[in-house]
Amino acid sequence: MSDTQPESRGLGGLPFIGALLDPPPTVAVIRLSGVIGAMGGLRRGLSLASQAGVIERAFKLRNLQAVALAINSPGGSPVQSALIAGRIRQLADEKQVPVFAFAEDVAASGGYWLACAGDEIYADASSIIGSIGVVSGGFGLQGLIEKLGVERRLHTSGDKKAMLDPFQPEKPAEVKHLKDLQGDIHMAFKDMVRERRGDRLKGADKDLFSGAFWTGTKAVDLGLIDGLGDIRSVLRARYGDKVKLRLIAERKGLLGRLRFGGAFHGGAGPDWAGQAVAAVEERLIWNRFGL
Repeated sequence: MSDTQPESRGLGGLPFIGALLDPPPTVAVIRLSGVIGAMGGLRRGLSLASQAGVIERAFKLRNLQAVALAINSPGGSPVQSALIAGRIRQLADEKQVPVFAFAEDVAASGGYWLACAGDEIYADASSIIGSIGVVSGGFGLQGLIEKLGVERRLHTSGDKKAMLDPFQPEKPAEVKHLKDLQGDIHMAFKDMVRERRGDRLKGADKDLFSGAFWTGTKAVDLGLIDGLGDIRSVLRARYGDKVKLRLIAERKGLLGRLRFGGAFHGGAGPDWAGQAVAAVEERLIWNRFGL
């Protein structure tokens, strides 16, 4: 798959008349792979800022029949998940173009949010699907600094400014505030899934929205996805063997290529610590799903 395809030409370098009169159907492919949201160091997760140009170009292809989303994401930021999915739906509705979502290893949590931008969702039998919930994690370090003989000094203006500080004991009121925030985000997630999947949902709310996740096979039974299949086989069955799958890749300028290729900072560079922490955080998110 490529963002540019060679043009069919006949004698004298002129395009074939048949290719002009009856061009093959085209499906734009957008890859949404990785953790969603900001990462530390030079690592960059999926965000609307990084994907907006790709999404816009996908919906501008000539002879466009559909847009396909190739998703491989364990989730991340609910805000960026909503923004990316929202932009895809805006353009799909404006252009009257159907969207198909295809889960690869995992489309869970925010990854499933992205999949719900599709009018139809497909996955492999062993794909991980679901995790419709909200999670927040951290560490309580107050005991550690006491053992080390370290004094914590924290000064704020506003009695809630240091809520959930990891170097202080947890306070029930602060935990309740966090859970209220999570409840609001979870409700937005559930509302979006209900709106997009509608009557296709077959499971009970207490199961579907518990944060649990399932294989692709079970996800079909629950109505979370529409069927099993890969991007090529499903789209060839839908649009014929001559369908062209055009991968729309993110464009990076010279500075971006140098920076993310490591040359900008001379290999690991001075931000190696931030990159290492971000890599560990990213690995832990994937590990939640056994990947």
